[in-house]
Amino acid sequence: MDKSLHGSGHAHHPHHNAYKTEKNIFIAFLLNASFSIFEFVGGIITGSIAITSDAVHDLGDALSIGIAYGLEQKSRKSPDEKHTYGYARYSLVGSIITTIILLVGSAFVIYEATKRIINPVEIDYNGMVIFAIIGLVVNGIASYVTREGDSLNQKSVNLHMLEDVLGWAVVLIGSIAMKFTGIAIIDPILTLGVASFILVEAAKNLREIVVIFLEITPKNLNLEEVKTDIKQIKGIVDIHHIHVRSADGNENHASLHVVVQKYDKKIKNSVKNVLKKHGISHSVIEIEQTDEKCEEKICK
Repeated sequence: MDKSLHGSGHAHHPHHNAYKTEKNIFIAFLLNASFSIFEFVGGIITGSIAITSDAVHDLGDALSIGIAYGLEQKSRKSPDEKHTYGYARYSLVGSIITTIILLVGSAFVIYEATKRIINPVEIDYNGMVIFAIIGLVVNGIASYVTREGDSLNQKSVNLHMLEDVLGWAVVLIGSIAMKFTGIAIIDPILTLGVASFILVEAAKNLREIVVIFLEITPKNLNLEEVKTDIKQIKGIVDIHHIHVRSADGNENHASLHVVVQKYDKKIKNSVKNVLKKHGISHSVIEIEQTDEKCEEKICK
């Protein structure tokens, strides 16, 4: 008799969280697209590299966030014959796109700021103050509405918004400082600091995405503790061939072989409960008796 059993415990996020994530990304898209036009005008009027660079960056943001919004919607689709594991990783694709654009944009800002440090230009400080205040308000709202969500995709979008808030804070502080000191390089120096900070944060976000795609054991999960807890279940002799991965940075999946002295359907449910306790929402469990030989080529 085939004693291979497949148990799956789905713990999907509530639908309102999914819709909230999508809505927040869409709001961020609208704010970025409209505000980038305003920034271009501001950069031309004031001569500020901080404002002009942010305008170019925001156009890239708007494009990437628009793509992220579409992919976030697609990620909510149910599994089908073509995507048997579901569409969750489309959200990660959106995160990759927004993060890469963030990296490229930050590198561009660093380059432009460095040029302005070497060759300072005259700047309209009063105009910068006005644009900075408006920029802080608009991007502050965008950052607030995108602060919560359940995907790395939204995390990437929020990082964009955080960058914009910090950028405009720098513009405001820099413009006031330059107004009273007359030192023009304050603008590019502060811009350089913010861009470097965002570059590091974006790199961290990209690393997290790569870890998921490589199916490395989630960092918040101790595999040895999982094994120990499962082995303590009455009737289980041993476990092997255990694999744990994250589908999208939120849901953890596991597959494993459980060796028992005698088959008992309660054992599978007990194993599933232990896995759920460790944050593993979906599991595939194969039951083997001690007199069976595991046919898997790689079985640890």
